[in-house]
Amino acid sequence: MLRQTSVLVSCMLAFFMVIPPATARADSYGAIAYSPRTGSTGWSYSFDTRVGAERRAMQGCTSHARDCRIAIWFVNACGALSVGSSGWGSGWGSDRARAEYEANRSCSGQTRGCRVIRWQCSGAR
Repeated sequence: MLRQTSVLVSCMLAFFMVIPPATARADSYGAIAYSPRTGSTGWSYSFDTRVGAERRAMQGCTSHARDCRIAIWFVNACGALSVGSSGWGSGWGSDRARAEYEANRSCSGQTRGCRVIRWQCSGAR
């Protein structure tokens, strides 16, 4: 009985050593850029790096305005931009609703009449 158990354990170990480990999902970055002067936005999603996501968001925004800045970047998540009468805010979350909530909360700390003008999720969400 002991011999059968050790043979079974050896077979199981060999089996699990042959199976490759689960492949980790690559991170997915996104960003939203904003121009407070013109209201122009740029955004990105599904980038392999933060730098790439921010660069693409800025390209989309600066084609319309020179004062664009990165309002929010996010990885494996969603981001949102909220604008009010005299200010703006941004936020991120695990889904669109949470990102919009955080953006409105951030904006409301500075101004009134905040509303989300842009949201984006990185990857397929």
